[in-house]
Amino acid sequence: MNDTTAPVAKKVPHERTHHGHTFVDDYEWMRDKESPDVIAHLEAENEWTHAQTTALEPLRESIFTEIKTRIKETDMSVPTRRGNYWYFSRTKAGLDYGISVRAPIADADDWTPPEVGDEPLPGEEVIFDSNIAAEGQEFFSLGSFSLTDDGRYLLVGVDNSGDERYTLRLRDLSTGEDLPDTVDGTFAGASIDPTGRFVFYTTVDDAWRPEKVWRHSVGTDSSDDVCIFHEPDERFFVGSGFSRSGKYMFVVTGSKTTTGFWSLESEDLEAAPQVVWPRIDGVEYSVEHAVIAGEDRFLITHNQERDDFDIIDVPVADPAGTASEPVDAVDEPETIADPRSAGRSLLDDVEGLRIEDVDAFADFIVISYRRGGFARVGIVELETRDQGAASPYGPLQELPFSRETGTLGFAGNPEFTQTSIRLLFTSMSTPAVIYQHSVADGTDTVLKRQPVLGSVDLGNYDESLVWASAEDGTQIPISLVYRTDLVDTEPAPMVLYGYGSYEMSMDPFFSVSRLSLLDRGVVFAIAHVRGGGEMGRHWYDQGKTSAKKNTFTDFIAAGRHLVTEGWTSPEKLVATGGSAGGLLMGAVTNMAPDLFAGVSAHVPFVDALTSILMPELPLTVIEWEEWGDPLHDEHVYEYMRSYSPYENVAEVDHPKILAVTSLNDTRVLYVEPAKWVARLREVGADVLLKTEMVAGHGGASGRYDSWKETAFDFAWILDVLGRADVEIDA
Repeated sequence: MNDTTAPVAKKVPHERTHHGHTFVDDYEWMRDKESPDVIAHLEAENEWTHAQTTALEPLRESIFTEIKTRIKETDMSVPTRRGNYWYFSRTKAGLDYGISVRAPIADADDWTPPEVGDEPLPGEEVIFDSNIAAEGQEFFSLGSFSLTDDGRYLLVGVDNSGDERYTLRLRDLSTGEDLPDTVDGTFAGASIDPTGRFVFYTTVDDAWRPEKVWRHSVGTDSSDDVCIFHEPDERFFVGSGFSRSGKYMFVVTGSKTTTGFWSLESEDLEAAPQVVWPRIDGVEYSVEHAVIAGEDRFLITHNQERDDFDIIDVPVADPAGTASEPVDAVDEPETIADPRSAGRSLLDDVEGLRIEDVDAFADFIVISYRRGGFARVGIVELETRDQGAASPYGPLQELPFSRETGTLGFAGNPEFTQTSIRLLFTSMSTPAVIYQHSVADGTDTVLKRQPVLGSVDLGNYDESLVWASAEDGTQIPISLVYRTDLVDTEPAPMVLYGYGSYEMSMDPFFSVSRLSLLDRGVVFAIAHVRGGGEMGRHWYDQGKTSAKKNTFTDFIAAGRHLVTEGWTSPEKLVATGGSAGGLLMGAVTNMAPDLFAGVSAHVPFVDALTSILMPELPLTVIEWEEWGDPLHDEHVYEYMRSYSPYENVAEVDHPKILAVTSLNDTRVLYVEPAKWVARLREVGADVLLKTEMVAGHGGASGRYDSWKETAFDFAWILDVLGRADVEIDA
């Protein structure tokens, strides 16, 4: 290869036949990750991308410097109380990763976090330094971080390749020594029980689906570990964890539409898990332990009667309304009892609420929900009444926003007996604010504001919420942020971001790195398309399976609305998205190539049909509830075939395209963008592929490398938008 010739992938015809249809795939050979030809091709693509973007190196350096200058490199988080310690993390200039530290509380009534500066607090000690753990490694990620109540033992899970398989290790914080206990090949989310007797973790099957929960006795060899739960159904992931109260451990199985919970008392963790509610297809629920009027109750958030969920409390002794026997296998009866027969409603009025989460404390309950498209938080105080009397629940007290748009969320509240809650508020133009809300008197105390250093004047930025009409008349919300002094009556260069899958809401948030775009006159927008969860469960239902194309047409409608209303023009519009949002990028490139000047796709799910036809791949079977099952259903096959980006590349004028992937990604395999890029180049598209050779789904692990990745992406975007020569002061 030379600097003037893009790599041309060889063609090796591979036939795939389903439901009487044969697709000839010339680039399926790239799936062999161990093949020298595949690695050579990816490296050639990287060399070509480097050659084509060499001129942008000064701009990348400028953007990296801007990000680095505006972020407080030596910083600390707000301390969070757990047991007898305040836990927090520090970052230091020049170091990639955080340093976990703690300091002792003053006394049992000490709920006011100490003010943390550059100097250590009295009694401060380092409990885990990720920089030391990452020494000599090209990649580092923590998948588990769990402490005992007394603060003696720390459990960590480390991944050094990006494939999301973690090695568990235990540290005795009283001595600072690591125990010999080591468990390899675990999934994320392992936990140590509050007393430090046992570690619970999950392992995966051949398709890398979390399928088993194991119990490890601290101080023993992992070969003696006991499997306490096995989920054979390939639709379900398995996990485990402890309640905030620490009194119960839960085992949870979840597909896209169905949930099951099993419980264990922490005092008897060697017993068999007991089912909370029998599992039934189409019913989702979550469980939280609460103490109501002196009685142990389970708060169950469920969608049996209401798509946007409701909350009831049930007695722990008989949560399903019938005697529960210990089980070690999945129980799936055809019907389950009406949950109202076993409990009582927590909220009198749920109209307009999409309930997302419930957190129980000793004296109150916190509910996270959505109203009008925005994430909100409300409090229900527990009234002191005898069991069996009127409802022990007070009314829902909705905590107000400080502005019309924004995101309010729960922010680290591990203690069951705490008297205040920690919250985080942010918006597109408002750096994150962490504050403490006193439940007793309703007062708020700001604990920290996200620092933005350099010459940034936050008064220069503003945001808007506009609505676009989809093809079927549905109103699609679009969040925008911009510099008021740089956006005038002329169409502005714009970046339009989208995702639209898995009911994940792309809530408005502030980004320091994004300022490098805004300060060059670029407007940044988020299209809250269907398939996400912004507007409630129906928003998700209307953007999945046989309605998936709504996600794509919503995004196109959003782009066309922004053009029609004069915000931007097709020559000044770049679309961006990642993972399932990368599928969106590929689909809209095929459906409306004339709408965009450029498309930036990160770890893009662009060979969707091929992947969903392969049940042996990670995630595939569980994904059938999101996309449909094309392997066994001809109609689903034809529907997915009609939009899968790789199969629908046409010989038309394409926008410029940048695809970024990671060799060790286990969620969206590198082969998908590699094949897509080869097909696009075959029809004459101006396309670049950048592969991180040691990374996972989230890209590079260190913060400095992550900033460099952002700078690379932004420099390419600014070049496409004609803003690469704009100089700014950081």
